[in-house]
Order: sequence, then structure tokens, then C-alpha cells
Amino acid sequence: MKAILSTAPGGPETLLLQDIAGADAGPGQAVVSIRACGVNYPDFLMIEDKYQFKPPRPFSPGSEISGVVTAIGGGVTDVKVGDRVLGSIGSGGMREEIAVDAARLTAIPDGMPFDEAAAFLMTYGTSYYALKDRGFLKPGQTLLVTGAAGGVGLAAVELGRAMGARVIAAASSQQKVDLCLARGADLGVVYPAGPFDRDGQKALADQFKQACGADGADVVYDGVGGDYAEAALRCMAWEGRFLVIGFPAGIPRVPLNLALLKSCDIVGVFWGAAVARDPAGHQANIKALMALYATGKIKPYVSEHFPLARAGEAISHLAGRKALGKVVVMVD
Repeated sequence: MKAILSTAPGGPETLLLQDIAGADAGPGQAVVSIRACGVNYPDFLMIEDKYQFKPPRPFSPGSEISGVVTAIGGGVTDVKVGDRVLGSIGSGGMREEIAVDAARLTAIPDGMPFDEAAAFLMTYGTSYYALKDRGFLKPGQTLLVTGAAGGVGLAAVELGRAMGARVIAAASSQQKVDLCLARGADLGVVYPAGPFDRDGQKALADQFKQACGADGADVVYDGVGGDYAEAALRCMAWEGRFLVIGFPAGIPRVPLNLALLKSCDIVGVFWGAAVARDPAGHQANIKALMALYATGKIKPYVSEHFPLARAGEAISHLAGRKALGKVVVMVD
């Protein structure tokens, strides 16, 4: 079968399309014929050896897949051959088939296309865990989302709206903000490109404060990091929650006196570890998300499709912060 492989640390240009042996289902496993693989920022970090998890090489990037079960191993009862499924697998998704623990797979509705299924779990799973379990977002509260037009950001916009919050979407262009407004945001902020000097950071904080209103943001969903983080922290409401999601603009250094002055929480969000630590809670969240999908309150926005042979370009497109919503690699 064909697979995109990382054989040495490096950027997307180092990835190779190669033939490898087919997959066999071991005990507790299922073989999935992969139809689509969602692209996420950790894929870029992983191939450069900059992510928390470093799979042994050679490996295929790609942590979320959709496809059809073609074989099952001993002891598997949750899925059967022929099931349409999605799965969060850590890595290995950019190939034609894979054997994974069956417990990582979730059946998808007949009406859910494979590209949407491959764009669903990591983004909505991360954002729902962040907003519900870490941010305790309540109806009527104000939510500020930075990097709002990316995969997890746009999911946070939709979920914030579904949870009854007032949603402020902040992104780097009017096109991105317009997408967020079309997906449920109440107000948008176009921020300039960083890094910022002190005057620039103050001006950005003023932008955020004006959008959020006099009381500030009850929850900040920071998917950007860098100099944007401090500006967003400055617009927090009293006893608000600042959610640490990711760092495409760099790992920020924020003055902790701001947390003291606002009596706010700076909260880490590590969805992958949370899934492993609380599988029952994860399954409950998936059930809730599928219900929201069924009622049309959330729907993955896939802006770009790439064939398997161009998976490196897909990762590069995402890493360059060019993507709107989700980028998906289609596997035939």
C-alpha cells in the first residue's frame, strides 16, 4: 500500500510517498481502509520532532482519519467489517490503510461525508473539552477566540454559539473574520500581523477590549499564542478563564500580575491526554458532539482537499496559517 512517511526530522518537503506492507488486525484491533485524513498543526510539529509525542521513524503523520473497517482482530465487539468510522490515532493516518485499537474508532452517521468525518474529532473534541470542561462556558457569557478561522478556532466559534455564549472571533484578515461571522460569531476583530512592540500590543489589547465590552471576556480561547496572548489576557473579565490551546505564533511570556489583578485563571488544555485519562468523559463528549452535528448546530468547514501524494503540501498550507477551517488529505 501507499504511505506518506517521515524518515528524518524536517519540514513537509522531507516527506516521502512509498510502498509499505499492508496492515493486519491484531487482538483488539481493526483494520481501516482510510478514505480521508484531517491535517492538524501537531502534524507539522511532529515531523520536525517538536511535538510532545515523537513516534519512532519511519512514521506517517496524520492523527485523525475516517474510512471503512475491512478486518477485525480477536476480542473486537465495538465495530464490525463494513462500518464507516472515524478515529483519533495519534499518528499514521496518511496512508491507505492502518490497524488501530478498535476502542479508538467511532461509528459515523450514514449522512456524514468522509472528509467531514476526518475533520471532526480533533477540532470539535479539543474545543468542546476546552469550553465545557476547562472553561466552564455558560449561556450569556462572552467568549473571545483568537485564530478563530482555523480548525479548532472555527469549532470553538460554532460551539460557543451552540452553548449560548456571545462570541467574538479574532483573526488575521477580513476574509477569515467573515467566515467566522457566517458560522455564528456575533462580532469580529481583524488583528495585524505580529510580533508587536509595546505600543502595538497595547493597541491590540484595546481592540479586544472594545469588542468584548466593559466587562471583558469571561473565557478567552487562545489558539495563537505569541504576542497575542498578553493582549487577550488584558481584556479578561473578573474571574475569567484564559484557555491555553496552541502556539503557532510562538510560546508567550505573559506577566502573571495580570492574572492576579483580574483574579482570573490561566488554564491548560491538553485534549489528547485528557482522552487517555478519562475515556468515559471523552465518550460522553463525543455523544454530545454527534447530537449537535445531527441537529446542524456544528458542521466541519473543509476549505482544501489534497490527494495523498501531495500530503506534504497540505501540511505546509496549514503551517503557513493560510487555511480556513480544515484541510483534509483524501485517500483513494
